[in-house]
Amino acid sequence: MTDTWDTGDTWDTEEAGDTGDTGDIRAAQDGRERVFEALPPARGRGFARTWWGRAWLKALEDTALDGQQLGRGRKHAREGAVGAVAVRPGRITAVVRDRDRTPHRSDVLLQELSDAEWERLLDVVADRSGHIAALLDRDMPPQLVEDAAAAGVELLPGIGDLEPRCGCEAWDHCPHTAALCYQVARLLDEDPFVLLLMRGRGERELLDDIQARSVARAAGRAAGDAAEEATIRVPEGVPARETFAAAAAVPPLPAPPPAVAAPGRPPVLSGGGEPAPGVDVAALEFLAADAAARARRLLAEALAPGHATAPLPAALTPWEDAVRLAAAGPPAGVADRLAAGCGRDRGELARAVRAWEHGGPAGLAVLEEEWTPSGEALSRARASLAAAWEGEETAPRLRAVGNRWTVVGADAQLRYGRDGRWWPYRKERGRWWPAGPPDPDPAAALGPV
Repeated sequence: MTDTWDTGDTWDTEEAGDTGDTGDIRAAQDGRERVFEALPPARGRGFARTWWGRAWLKALEDTALDGQQLGRGRKHAREGAVGAVAVRPGRITAVVRDRDRTPHRSDVLLQELSDAEWERLLDVVADRSGHIAALLDRDMPPQLVEDAAAAGVELLPGIGDLEPRCGCEAWDHCPHTAALCYQVARLLDEDPFVLLLMRGRGERELLDDIQARSVARAAGRAAGDAAEEATIRVPEGVPARETFAAAAAVPPLPAPPPAVAAPGRPPVLSGGGEPAPGVDVAALEFLAADAAARARRLLAEALAPGHATAPLPAALTPWEDAVRLAAAGPPAGVADRLAAGCGRDRGELARAVRAWEHGGPAGLAVLEEEWTPSGEALSRARASLAAAWEGEETAPRLRAVGNRWTVVGADAQLRYGRDGRWWPYRKERGRWWPAGPPDPDPAAALGPV
């Protein structure tokens, strides 16, 4: 196949502009090759918002042996040094420029799926209409990846799967191949078909195959329903031994019920008449709606593969459950009762709700728990900070207290979580408030100061 990529000279960030998103990506499609124009600089934002984009970056960061090279690669990608990106089965390619504008052709190789693996993967997708709908919506649900893994197909790359090739002749991931991978994470966020193309199949080819399999399965189900209706019923007076002998012909149990598309509508209790003394009608309606939403989520989890062997989630404390309820947007009076019932004021509850919205129980723990990293955790934190701003004149001065790094001279702070992610905070009205979701990259989490 002839390469169709170009250099996409976007190192001059003033010319490239700072849009902060990938909304203007244009792709040239030609069978099993797509070429994406150079993306604008990624100032003040992370390189992956989706879980599969973050999994791609984790494969890179787990594979590379030199964290400083990754830090330089993040800087290259953030400043717009990566040109147009060509995506083909088994390979991504781009020209990456150093600060002195020296160009380097960089390639990253990823193993294609075999024909047998594609057969199993396409069967998995065709068997569940939800998988097809998610892909068409440019989404990759975790259940799809889990179902594929159960069929022996690893969709997402792991340690050692991203193999670098660069014109600078580095033997490991260099700043150029790292920058290419960080930039491709942004493309994956917008379109998971980019990953499937790297694994060997183009979007149109996949959708045509999935549609053909879905039609064949629908025809097979219709035939099975007709056969079931024709099942011979045992007439009266048949000897018991014959009835028991026919038990092997009983059809298997039906498939589990389908997932519920939306929670049920709760009853309206406030229409007409006076409520009983002491009954908070608004609170009852809100709790009924919350119970319906939780029931739908529990059903979806019960239908997921591997549910029977999955560990039970930790039970929420009364405070965590109150914050969860408050994050669902209850009426004002109900929110007041939630805060008072936990011995907190509305301001504390509002901060907790914001932390919950950014990270659930983990985000709430970062808000309320202060701890001191030591040993390996402290070494990882310091290495992450050093790689994020290595050589940048605009690197902020940070003052560390426990797991909290505060920007000197600014109302900004980074908090290091026990899971190795960085959580941004901003000072509002004299108190530290959660300012966004976590990110493994402290520079991306902190954003512009």
